Amino acid sequence: MSNITAPAYTSASILYANTDFSKLSWLETQWAAWYLWIDNPVIATGLMSFLLHEIVYFGRCLPWIAVDAIPYFRRWKLQPTKIPTAKEQWDCTKQVLFNHFTTELPAIWLFHPMAELFGLTTWQVPLPSWQTYVPQVLIFFVFEDIFHFYAHQALHWGPLYKHIHKIHHKYPAPFGLAAEYAHPAEVFILGAGTIIGPILYCAITGNLHIFTMYVWITLRLFQAVDAHSGYDFPWSLQHILPFWAGADHHDFHHMAFNNNFATSFRWCDRIAGTDDRYLAYKARVAAAKKAGLSMKELKDLEIKLMDEAEKEGLEAEKVCENYNYGSKTKVA
Repeated sequence: MSNITAPAYTSASILYANTDFSKLSWLETQWAAWYLWIDNPVIATGLMSFLLHEIVYFGRCLPWIAVDAIPYFRRWKLQPTKIPTAKEQWDCTKQVLFNHFTTELPAIWLFHPMAELFGLTTWQVPLPSWQTYVPQVLIFFVFEDIFHFYAHQALHWGPLYKHIHKIHHKYPAPFGLAAEYAHPAEVFILGAGTIIGPILYCAITGNLHIFTMYVWITLRLFQAVDAHSGYDFPWSLQHILPFWAGADHHDFHHMAFNNNFATSFRWCDRIAGTDDRYLAYKARVAAAKKAGLSMKELKDLEIKLMDEAEKEGLEAEKVCENYNYGSKTKVA
């Protein structure tokens, strides 16, 4: 593939007419080869974007499906008494696929021509260096986290929760596939935080390659699936980067309902005080460990605390669902 000869009289060959393929890396050569093969930049970008999303999402979910099936890993399961059944995983997968083809496919396909208006590059080679795309991806992570924090809180407002966000809270003990198990409207609302950041960046700087978007989307999907995995290993990222949220942080949100609204980082919840119950829960567990309880006693206590948190969460969810539209008050 390194000695590509662009076919004559095609739109792609015109785009690469002045390209010296001998100076490109292997990845850049494959990138150009894809556009030459499809021979239509819009179709090539749209197809590659959707395939990337599907392969990365389900590819990242598969290891967690395997982990759930192996009892050895239960020692690191955050809610060890709640293992997803095959039926739950299949029902979840059907809803996720429905969202992918009805909501995400159009959004993914339209992103390219829309972003090009602000200067996004797609077929062009060479690809951006890591020194270029790493800072950009970090900016996207921070923007998305802040956007998600406020949008997620809004989805916990009575009417929006009852008619939209409730679907995502079907599983108080989430699993990897449940990362995008949601109402199509929620997929659109929260997904906006993933694409608005890059569009704004592109509009302001005029310097963004869709390759950077692919790096960003890949990492974002890994983050979302891992946060819903339900497992906290000693090597999980949050033990390396204390400000990283991870499954430990988000699992508590599904269990307790009204804490920990952010996605990637812990900053927004810490500043807003929306992690108070989570911190109290962690403090009680830490105190029990210091008290020298046996492993069995510690596990029993953790299960008891989880049950209490889930019970309080169910009560909070009821209050949220019984929101009185007319008086703008909550009915107990």
